[in-house]
Amino acid sequence: MNNTEHPSMIQIHLSIRVLLTVLPCFFFLYVNSIMLFALVKKPLFLESPRYILFGHLLFSDFLQVLLSTLLYIFALTMVRIITCVCIIVIQLAAITVKMSPINLAVMSLERFVAICFPLRHATIATSKATRVAIAVMWTVASLDSFAQLFLFFSLHNRSLTTQQVCKKKSVFHLQVYVVLNQVFTVVNFVLVTIIIIYTYVATMIAVKYSSSCAHRAKVAHKTVILHVLQLCLYLISALFNMINSSDLFNFDPAVALYVQHMLFLGLIIFPKFLSPLIYGLKDQTFRHVFKYYFTFGYKSSVEPYPKS
Repeated sequence: MNNTEHPSMIQIHLSIRVLLTVLPCFFFLYVNSIMLFALVKKPLFLESPRYILFGHLLFSDFLQVLLSTLLYIFALTMVRIITCVCIIVIQLAAITVKMSPINLAVMSLERFVAICFPLRHATIATSKATRVAIAVMWTVASLDSFAQLFLFFSLHNRSLTTQQVCKKKSVFHLQVYVVLNQVFTVVNFVLVTIIIIYTYVATMIAVKYSSSCAHRAKVAHKTVILHVLQLCLYLISALFNMINSSDLFNFDPAVALYVQHMLFLGLIIFPKFLSPLIYGLKDQTFRHVFKYYFTFGYKSSVEPYPKS
């Protein structure tokens, strides 16, 4: 009797854990999708480099949460998928993890140009230059993945069509992958931190000595401060990947699952949900549009295109 009850209890606990993981992720993806939809529906947002970069940040966060949730569920349920598909999902998730802080650095540089070089902002921060910057961001964020793939195909001789449990430790199991990922992550965050701190100090000086458009300069200065807060939140998310790739969870498997579940929700989902929400709702124009679509136009006092 105990032999039949034990597997059933394990299945129930597994189903509950998957449900508790999927529900907050779905809510985040829903809010994120509404914010992206609000950006696309208003032509003014698509012409501004600031909102284009914000939309790209939302898109990369959307991909990261979606792929991270899939990988977490794959590992939790021990489902077996084709190796090549697993590698693609793992590396795309790794790229999006590094993408968000880089995106924040570019957003800070855009605000830096707007404050310190207001007369040249329209010629420097163009839509074309923004799209080029996005392409460069994807290239830089992919360097780690390209290096890992090069090592993978050089050091391993395995079939890409075989099925296996999709875990990063199972596919990229050598210590060199862990070290390489940690080095790229640390270098990435150090460079991004230097850029954001520099833009923060420069905008603080510009605001202090600015005599014209003082209100606009102070608003942009507060935006850079918000970028610092966002960077801290993304650093928290990066900690989960570094902790999860280490040997800290080599104790009781049952306890490790609960710890990983709490860390996944607290260090991945919550920061990714909070960061764009704070940034988006801070902007009055975007807040009006977001509220309209989030409530399906239920509140008649909120218009999708507020009067300027």
